[in-house]
Amino acid sequence: MQLSTDKILAEIDGAVGRLTINNQERRNAISLEMWEGMEQALDVFAADDAVRCVVITGAGDKSFAAGADISQFEKNRANAEAASRYSAVSLGARHKLLGFEKPLIARIRGFCIGGGLGIALTTDIRIAAEDAQLGIPAARLSIAYDGTNLSNLINLVGPSKAKEILFTAKRYTAAEAHAMGLVNQVVPVDELDAAVAEITDAIAENAPLSLRASKLTINELAKDTGERDRAMMKDLSDTCFNSEDYQEGRRAFMEKRKPVFQGR
Repeated sequence: MQLSTDKILAEIDGAVGRLTINNQERRNAISLEMWEGMEQALDVFAADDAVRCVVITGAGDKSFAAGADISQFEKNRANAEAASRYSAVSLGARHKLLGFEKPLIARIRGFCIGGGLGIALTTDIRIAAEDAQLGIPAARLSIAYDGTNLSNLINLVGPSKAKEILFTAKRYTAAEAHAMGLVNQVVPVDELDAAVAEITDAIAENAPLSLRASKLTINELAKDTGERDRAMMKDLSDTCFNSEDYQEGRRAFMEKRKPVFQGR
């Protein structure tokens, strides 16, 4: 799949889209062009009905993503005006990740730092190898994150733990990250791919409309009560019950066979 940069790789393997952060010489640090490439890849995956879920990972075995590419700071984030332009592009990609309606899974090895952790926090399920290190060193660079980034962190670990992560700029082990809720699973390095495949295989067998309804409804319920779109949540439920897939699911259950869902 051709994107505007070769530092973001996108491929489709059956029902699974794979987005690879490919900047190994910089521990998969993320440049401006890479944020743009991520948006392009997500658009392709969203438009392909055969894709049931997407795995985001880092190239190689050293890093998921080591945050923003600091070598670009002098050019792209030298002052508030330049940083604002950079933020507009990166924020667009993060909003695309947050608004992506299919399940997103982060496959984490090695460093998952700063903006890299920010990407992982936009996914629905995070599976980490035992060698993963996670943290947000913003305080060491005098960087402040906006509400979009921090709300994801707070939703997972709570305000107090989020403050600890930001105040200390500490790197946490995979086990520590799991204990605080940053990741769903921690597995040995040689079992990481199998653990991810177990999740993606299970997702691929299930009804796309139900997956979409579950994701969007849970995301909506995570909002403050007054901000929830109850009409949208009801519409998601009605769409499932009125679908051909609902009829197929009922028939398959009665016939004691696996259903074949079409997403309609």
